[in-house]
Amino acid sequence: MTVRELQDKIIKLKKETNTAILAHSYQAREIVEIADFTGDSYKLSVDATKTDAENIIFCGVHFMAETAKMLSPQKRVFLANKDAGCPMAEQMDKDLISQIHAMEPDRTVVAYINTTAELKTVCDVCVTSSSALRIVRALDNDKLLFIPDCNLGSWVQAQCPEKDIKLLSGGCPTHAALTVAEVKKAKEEHPDALFLVHPECVPAVVALADYAGSTSGIMKFAMESDAKEFIIGTETSIAEHLQYECPDKKFYPVTKNIVCRNMKLTTLPDVYNTLAGMDSGEAFEILMSDELIASARKCIDEMIRLGG
Repeated sequence: MTVRELQDKIIKLKKETNTAILAHSYQAREIVEIADFTGDSYKLSVDATKTDAENIIFCGVHFMAETAKMLSPQKRVFLANKDAGCPMAEQMDKDLISQIHAMEPDRTVVAYINTTAELKTVCDVCVTSSSALRIVRALDNDKLLFIPDCNLGSWVQAQCPEKDIKLLSGGCPTHAALTVAEVKKAKEEHPDALFLVHPECVPAVVALADYAGSTSGIMKFAMESDAKEFIIGTETSIAEHLQYECPDKKFYPVTKNIVCRNMKLTTLPDVYNTLAGMDSGEAFEILMSDELIASARKCIDEMIRLGG
């Protein structure tokens, strides 16, 4: 079966089952093409609330599907590949953060969206990479504990010097692995290209950027810019998607090594098998208690209240 034939089967089946497919921007092109919504993780969860579909299939990682379930508890939410996790989301747990917060209870706990639902239950407010600056500035308390990504936290800290931000050692291993030497090499090879980077990269790398921002921010900047060449300092699939969106421009992954292997676990057959197995119990459904949803949603609701 060809890719196109399988895509056609998926499109037909999702209509028959009243299912919406959400694909994170880091997914492969053949998955993005059959998705009803694409974008960053939180945007997709909000998109899920706006569709009349009874079923949601999330092509991403576990914490993203959890967030979609929290915002649409009445819908069935499935993760296309049950093994797709997130090292950053899983590196800190509820007990650890509770113990650290107990030592400095006057700090507001700010959780990056890339955290598990269980961990969100002990956090005060959630942020995305695109809303982090805005939310942190809007908080009344100047003493914060920012988890789990110390690189994103450092980026926020540098632009909010009035805030006392405590950081822990954590973050995205894929973005954190990008080195200054790799960036300089890419700049030498493409001297006319602007360097666009995600703030999950280490501060020394972010300091070399012409633009730093979320995945959606990077894509928006590149599409609207008058520049014709760009070095993309985030997951390699973004350079590919941008090339489709802007065939008159050139996009270069800063290195071939910025690949999220968890995101790449999801395949087109995974999406088809999830659609086919939703009612037989063979698909991986996100199941959460009402108590967990209510407790974990508090920090997301606070983000929404503050304009996130």
